[in-house]
Amino acid sequence: MHEERRSLVQIAKLFWKRDSTRRIAYGFSAIHVVVLYGVIGYLALGWSLSDSLYQVIITISGVGFTEVHPLISNVERFHTCLLIGMGILAVAFTLGSFVQFLAEGEIQKYVGQQRMHQHLQTVSGHTIIVGYGRVGATVCEELAAVGQPFVIVDVSPIHVAEFQLKGYLHVIGDASEDKILLEAGLDRAVALVSVMPDDAKNVFIALTVRQMGYGLTLIARAEQPSTPKKLRQAGADHVVMPAGIGAHRIVSLITNPKAVEFAELVTKRSSLRIEMDEILMVAKHPLTGCTLRAANIGHRTGVIVVAIKRADGEFEFPPNGDEQLEIGDTIVILGRRDNIEMFQKTFAAP
Repeated sequence: MHEERRSLVQIAKLFWKRDSTRRIAYGFSAIHVVVLYGVIGYLALGWSLSDSLYQVIITISGVGFTEVHPLISNVERFHTCLLIGMGILAVAFTLGSFVQFLAEGEIQKYVGQQRMHQHLQTVSGHTIIVGYGRVGATVCEELAAVGQPFVIVDVSPIHVAEFQLKGYLHVIGDASEDKILLEAGLDRAVALVSVMPDDAKNVFIALTVRQMGYGLTLIARAEQPSTPKKLRQAGADHVVMPAGIGAHRIVSLITNPKAVEFAELVTKRSSLRIEMDEILMVAKHPLTGCTLRAANIGHRTGVIVVAIKRADGEFEFPPNGDEQLEIGDTIVILGRRDNIEMFQKTFAAP
């Protein structure tokens, strides 16, 4: 219910942003002013309220019915003529705005669809987010904050107005269908995150992605304790249980609050701009074949090497500074953004 209310608010904001929408509102306001002016004028001439309102309606609508009372005096005729002129202008302005609203909406819809289609055909290196619920919306906000491209796949069109307002690339359809995933650029994506609230759907989506044969990173959400094993068997590389993470965080805040604060400082983009990055050792990387002690990374760049993931999957934490870095190893560095940029410049691969 809350998500539907939020979507309706987004739709209202989107409509009010259009000039033609505001002109329609102004036109109806003008018609009301003309009606009020006409009724007050006839009331001042001694007519009843019902006769005045009826006379105003048949006058500004131009239906041509006989007047309620004969217009004998010059004042009555002048007031009626002025009412006719004002009514014609107000009604014409409103009808014109309404026609423009319809035409403009169709044009914008067509242009938006074409632009969306072009973006979906050219986007690459992106993440596909399946499901736009509470978890999916949060994932999209975080990815947008760090500038990581993504495409949303959702079966319900209720969030389309919000997607358009925020500029999110999206595909409306069932993610368990191959054509929908291909439309979202599955063949060019680096990761797919399935955060549907239904575990069975997440398992089926994982099976579908792996069956299509693309080797992207697959992250899935699980709610039930028995689901992670099924998701891994279906091909998921990582399984996230929001309930488990929440419980672990609560316990950590009780037992190790300072450690949690530091972890948040590192993983979130705070005012201190402390970040983590991963560097893969390839054949021509300057650090391949070197030791951390010999490279003197901290003194030269200001970053800290907090861990090493060896090619065989083994983690070294804290890392041994006397062992060589081999091809396939990954080092995890920690530092400010400017320090990380200095590291990338100092140890740039050819």
